[in-house]
Amino acid sequence: MKFIKKKTLVIGGSTKPERYSNKAIRKLLVYGHPVKSIGLRKSKVETVDIITGKPDIENIHTVTIYIRLSKQPEYYDYILSLNPSRIIFNPGTENPELVSIAKNKGIEIVENCTLVMLDHGLF
Repeated sequence: MKFIKKKTLVIGGSTKPERYSNKAIRKLLVYGHPVKSIGLRKSKVETVDIITGKPDIENIHTVTIYIRLSKQPEYYDYILSLNPSRIIFNPGTENPELVSIAKNKGIEIVENCTLVMLDHGLF
């Protein structure tokens, strides 16, 4: 089976190595996935620029979320505008409202850990 690279947007990117979003950015790169990230501050993790705001990014396959539930509503329209094939809700980011909205748009929903998915060939 051929490995398919999936352009991924990490929402909640951080330069702090102990943060799971940082670990996810690094691991996505190791596995060869193109990565984009948005966060609260402009910065860089490895070769990935963490940008602020809600930039227009084309051909996003997967959005992986690392922001708490209370911060997610402001991103609903943005995430949907990217037309991702899949949204991953990492532990602690589960959101029944966004799950329902996304499912109605035909977007695959995964409630799992991006890091575990990568390591187990489930990404």
